[in-house]
Amino acid sequence: MEAAELFDEGVPPKEVARRSRVTTKSAYQWHQAWREGGAGALASRGPGGQRCKLSARCRAKLAEYLEQGPAVHGWDKDQVWTGARVATLIGRKFHVSYSVSGATRLMQRLGFTPQVPTRRAAERDEQAVAAWMEVTWAEVKAPGRPATDGSASRMKPGSPADRPRHARGDAVASPRS
Repeated sequence: MEAAELFDEGVPPKEVARRSRVTTKSAYQWHQAWREGGAGALASRGPGGQRCKLSARCRAKLAEYLEQGPAVHGWDKDQVWTGARVATLIGRKFHVSYSVSGATRLMQRLGFTPQVPTRRAAERDEQAVAAWMEVTWAEVKAPGRPATDGSASRMKPGSPADRPRHARGDAVASPRS
């Protein structure tokens, strides 16, 4: 509506474009729409893009399904919702086709995040894994470099703290001849 006020004041479209930080072409299109329909022609028509394929009631039901977890709906190998699984679930329950990216965006609007399944066994024994990490991994793991003072660079083996005062390269400059 700011553009309509500027056009009412007689400001040319190029100046409206500069002030509104839009292209000159957009300002000329706005000017033409303003001449034909007034300030109402410049009003927002809402967000662009396709409307959601699911009604508010169906979205609420989908949120309930997602809360139940993947195992309830047949994915019992790992307990994660992926975009592909949600797209399949929407197709099964609501008979509506969604792409993986569309299902992912819908999940995010509902407050869920798509997850990448980890490749872990469902019957994983956490105590056995912890015991293996303590005993076997400690034996297999290669020893690291010893922790010493100095630089990791081979070109600069010592740190500035190790240099004597007024050494070459210090902040004190010698006069040039």
